[in-house]
Amino acid sequence: MAALTVSAEDEKRVKAMGFLNNKGTDNFSGRIITVNGKITAAQQRCIAEAAEKFGNGIVTFTTRLTVEVQGIPYDKIEEFQAFIAKEGLVTGGTGSLVRPVVACKGTTCQYGLLDSFGLSEEIHKRFYEGYHTVKLPHKFKIAVGGCPNNCVKPDLNDLGIIGQRIPEFDEDSCNGCKKCTVEAACPLKAARVVDGILEIDKSICNNCGRCIGKCRFDAIEDGVYGYKIYIGGRWGKKIAHGRALSKVFTSKEEALDVIEKAILLFREQGETGERFARTIERLGFENVEKQLLSNDLLERKQEILDAKLHLVGGATC
Repeated sequence: MAALTVSAEDEKRVKAMGFLNNKGTDNFSGRIITVNGKITAAQQRCIAEAAEKFGNGIVTFTTRLTVEVQGIPYDKIEEFQAFIAKEGLVTGGTGSLVRPVVACKGTTCQYGLLDSFGLSEEIHKRFYEGYHTVKLPHKFKIAVGGCPNNCVKPDLNDLGIIGQRIPEFDEDSCNGCKKCTVEAACPLKAARVVDGILEIDKSICNNCGRCIGKCRFDAIEDGVYGYKIYIGGRWGKKIAHGRALSKVFTSKEEALDVIEKAILLFREQGETGERFARTIERLGFENVEKQLLSNDLLERKQEILDAKLHLVGGATC
């Protein structure tokens, strides 16, 4: 085996740029950010050409919807970055920062209740790019799911968004049919005809919207679109399931503000090395939710960003 020549200091430096060492070699995998798992045909061709020109010809896909080109020599890293930049591609996605956003294909999926690609791109620009110089206690992962099918596992991320469509039930239009088409359409059996009238059990209903438009007498013709937000999920050595905030947000801007408040809270009140799940556990969910539903964190945004925090890394969980 050839002697390794890249120093630990240089290895750490390029890791911050999105280049991870290929074990036992002086070569690296360049992690390319796809924004939300969507790239153009031209970008795909560029990545393939870059893999052959600078790497070993192998392209792999990460669980965070980024693309890695393997086998890039240390002294070719800058050339590789310049080559992919011609198609608007950049490397990154490491460190105690907001990480690349994961999104489902809710934009085109038959069950999609929100524009997953559009929303995740906004989150990418505002928080992955906008907060890229902001050090956090640990990594902060965000996932956007278009519906309660939870394909991207939003509740296993530090913060997850799930598309909602809250059914609007017009009780006066309900005929209490013995064979209720709404009851038949409900996958969770939250809708049931009881004593001649349809009832929707809110403790079971997950606002998937599958019942809307199913009543032949127009008892549920519409529904309010919204965003359900989970906080404190974690996948890894210690698994934690996120918990939903009590409010379903019907304004996209309000939902985006909650994301920002969560990041600010984590930066200010999280201890270096701990994940957001641990911060919430230590502070108490009710306390954290109260802060996320108020505006104090946003009002103190600059103060929180200017604070000298988390200058020395090191994961504890």
